[in-house]
Amino acid sequence: MTAVGNGAQTAGRPTRLPRPARRKQLLAAAQEVFVAQGYHAAAMDDIAERAGVSKPVLYQHFPGKMELYLALLDTHCDAIVAKVHDAMRGTQDNKERVGASVRAYFDFVDHESEAFRLVFESDLRNDPAVRQRVERVEQGCIAAITDTIISDTGVSRAHAELLASGLVGAAETAAQFWLAGGRQVPKAEAEALVAALSWRGIASFPLQGESA
Repeated sequence: MTAVGNGAQTAGRPTRLPRPARRKQLLAAAQEVFVAQGYHAAAMDDIAERAGVSKPVLYQHFPGKMELYLALLDTHCDAIVAKVHDAMRGTQDNKERVGASVRAYFDFVDHESEAFRLVFESDLRNDPAVRQRVERVEQGCIAAITDTIISDTGVSRAHAELLASGLVGAAETAAQFWLAGGRQVPKAEAEALVAALSWRGIASFPLQGESA
C-alpha cells in the first residue's frame, strides 16, 4: 500500500478529500509559497507541487492565482479583525481590552506562518482588490474599538474613531517594528510597553457619568 501524503494517495489511487479539507490544504500550501516568494514570483505549478496535487485539482478550487491569493487574504484579514472584536468583548476591564488588542497584533506578526506578510507587506498593495482587503483590516479593527470607546465614554463617533485609529496604528506599527528589529525585547514585555503607552492615553478620557 502506498503511504498517504497530504491525503493525496492510498493504495496507489488518489484520495478524494472533502471539498473543505482540500481547500484548506491548498490554502496552506499557497501561503507557504506566497510568503516565501511573493505573489509575482509564485507560480501555480509551485503551489500544486507543494500541496501534492495536480494543477487541474488546484484549478477546480481556484480559477487563478489572484483568486487564491485573495482567498488567503480574506482568511487572515477576518482572523485579526475577529481577534480585536474578541478583545473588546472578552472583558469589561478597559485596561485589559487595550492589552488584548495590542497582543492580537503581536501574535499575528509573530506567528510562525508569517501570514502577516500577506497583509502588511504584500507586493500587490496597489492592486484595488488587495488594497480593499488590507484597508478592511484597519477599518474593522478601528470600528470594534470605536464602538467600545463610544459606549464607555460617550464621546462623539468622530472623536472615538480618531482615538481608535491611534490605538490600532500604535499596535500595528510597534508590532512590525519589534519583529523587524529582531525581537530584542521579550514579546510579553514589548506588548506590555505598548499597552501601557496606549492605556495611559485612553484612560485620561473619563467614563460616562464621571467628571474629567
